[in-house]
Amino acid sequence: MNVLVAGCGWLGSAVARSLVAQGHRVTGIRRNPERARELAAFGVAPLPLDLALPGAADRLPPDLDWIVACQASSGEGVEAYRTAYLQVNETLLEAARSRGVRGFVYTSSTGVFGQKDGRDVDESTPPEPASDSARILVEAERLVLAAAGSCVSTRVVRLSGLYGPDRFGVIDRVRSGRLALGPGDDAWTNWCHQEDAAATVIASLERGRAGGLYHGSDAAPLRRRELVEWIAGKLGIEPPRSADASSARGANRRILSERTRAELALTLRYPSVREGLAACFR
Repeated sequence: MNVLVAGCGWLGSAVARSLVAQGHRVTGIRRNPERARELAAFGVAPLPLDLALPGAADRLPPDLDWIVACQASSGEGVEAYRTAYLQVNETLLEAARSRGVRGFVYTSSTGVFGQKDGRDVDESTPPEPASDSARILVEAERLVLAAAGSCVSTRVVRLSGLYGPDRFGVIDRVRSGRLALGPGDDAWTNWCHQEDAAATVIASLERGRAGGLYHGSDAAPLRRRELVEWIAGKLGIEPPRSADASSARGANRRILSERTRAELALTLRYPSVREGLAACFR
């Protein structure tokens, strides 16, 4: 396949590398020309381009089979989110329609779920966005999925807390006491290793259905208490404690992904964050 990965950052680059390893032709987009040139080192054709600029769709390759919309916001504000996830997806969907693209996947976030009561959340659970930025993510999902009825085979993959090479900061957070036992430590934490996230994205392109909504999340969510105690045990330190109640006010939901793994015939390499972090302690 001829694949466009729109947003070759930390995750998008992993997706691009995996696609190249499978023999696909991959074009990777980065806004920064210097960073874009780095993609050539692992067989990806670099395309320096800001997809938010007028006429960006005209600069995309003409013979695309798949598009991976893996772009990230350039900032935390609502307008930055609107540009990255609504405006850019509109540009990519325009290109998909005009080029007869066979498969389109948008990488969203389980942050669309703002539940705070610890309930189970699966692929059929309606989103409950708890912030303006999360509401924009929900709008972006609806925009992409609505296109499944207009000759574009679109699907969405919602990703949980990503970690992996160069992103093992959760260990340092426990070591420093920033992630600790205390108020709200019974809240669920949900994780997905970079390698499994990339595999889920690619599986959704290969085997997903038009209008499909999938969860890129591991098979064994942990309560914060369990995570802190396990990491502290691996570090050989007492689990840190904190009286700060601010963390007790955040989202608290257990993300389920059994349906996704069954439908996409997907086997996780790291079924829990324990397996994913284990190499860090060897």
